[in-house]
Amino acid sequence: MKFAKKTDILIIIIILISGGVLWAVYNSSFSKKPAKAEIYYKSQLVETVDLTKGKDKTFSIPQSKHVVFHLSADGRIRFEESDCPDKICIKTGWLDKVGQTAACLPNEVFLKIVPQDNNRSNDDIDMIIGK
Repeated sequence: MKFAKKTDILIIIIILISGGVLWAVYNSSFSKKPAKAEIYYKSQLVETVDLTKGKDKTFSIPQSKHVVFHLSADGRIRFEESDCPDKICIKTGWLDKVGQTAACLPNEVFLKIVPQDNNRSNDDIDMIIGK
């Protein structure tokens, strides 16, 4: 009994190669851009953190003191501590590339990485959150 035909294997190889190429293009185009982290609490921007290298600190936002962030010296940021029950925000890991996001839903804290030279206006759609 055969599990796969030659054409099935060819299609799988094409999908894997195209996925690898897309990942490489994404990684190379966004890894070199200077970035900053925006921290939102209940859909309101409460803090912007510059992700320049050389700073190493642990901090929290005044609106949610039990959610702690860690900014590393190599320009990455992550959730370090949280009092939420499932700790998914902590398991997200380090963020440093434009477009990466993490959220602590029970505490309503959202972290996203955006370009430093962000030329947005207040009329642009940033994110949509239902109530």
